[in-house]
Amino acid sequence: MAIFLNENSKIVVQGMTGSEGMKHTQRMLRAGTTVVGGVNPRKAGQKVDFEGNSLPVFGTVADAMAETGADVSVIFVPPAFAKSAVIEAIDSGIGLAVVITEGIPVHDSAAFWAHAVATEAESPGTPRTPRTRIIGPNCPGIASPGKSNAGIIPADITGPGSIGLVSKSGTLTYQMMYELRDIGFSTAVGIGGDPVIGTTHIDALQAFQDDPETESIVMIGEIGGDAEERAAAYIKEHITKPVVGYVAGFTAPEGKTMGHAGAIVSGSSGTAQAKKDALEAAGVTVGKTPSETARLLRDRVKA
Repeated sequence: MAIFLNENSKIVVQGMTGSEGMKHTQRMLRAGTTVVGGVNPRKAGQKVDFEGNSLPVFGTVADAMAETGADVSVIFVPPAFAKSAVIEAIDSGIGLAVVITEGIPVHDSAAFWAHAVATEAESPGTPRTPRTRIIGPNCPGIASPGKSNAGIIPADITGPGSIGLVSKSGTLTYQMMYELRDIGFSTAVGIGGDPVIGTTHIDALQAFQDDPETESIVMIGEIGGDAEERAAAYIKEHITKPVVGYVAGFTAPEGKTMGHAGAIVSGSSGTAQAKKDALEAAGVTVGKTPSETARLLRDRVKA
């Protein structure tokens, strides 16, 4: 099985005719992903050829959904126009929007996330659940090996298996998938490292907990914020499957921005050690390096 993305997913690419959209649409097709078209209002009605696949370009996400049955959008739109693109996807009612674009202003990310939440009526006594699941922004996307690949995660570094992976870091996502390629993955979710994101560690952890074919979970975090501490508290209360973790940034100097916009440390808040301590207190085995984390996962699986 897989979470959020499977072999039946039909993907439309917003920004398919741009350089990044073209390149990664081709990679997704080579991975066996069902890409049904692209969206660019200025090029609606045209077709784009990808090694024998001729994909139509639609003027809107709604048009693409009506014509093809698309239920996933992968967004490569430049930062200045990304908010409008995500809101369009939400308004169309698409089930999953994977926002690859980096450099989106935090205010814009907050705006489209608020819009997503506002599109779903609140049930009494329960938190609002957006009709459109957002992954990202500033993320590598989501891959269910052997089934579908939405984003920029390389398709040839691992195969299908029983591990669920949720990660803030794109590069560490790839490394962990390669390190554990002998076991394989049900789904790998790159949630992004910006201060405001859609799908969180907690969302993915619960989905993996509910997936009967995901037997163990790898969680990758990094310095900054308190997402990992909140995930640790959730694991302690709700997750029964084995979880191993890795936190990037043990050598980062205090007060420095390290790569992702969310990786900002102030004093002891958001440090790698604080996150490691919280995770270990919740029963998560935490590795000092990605390779050690992979070995710890193997040990947990064998046990």
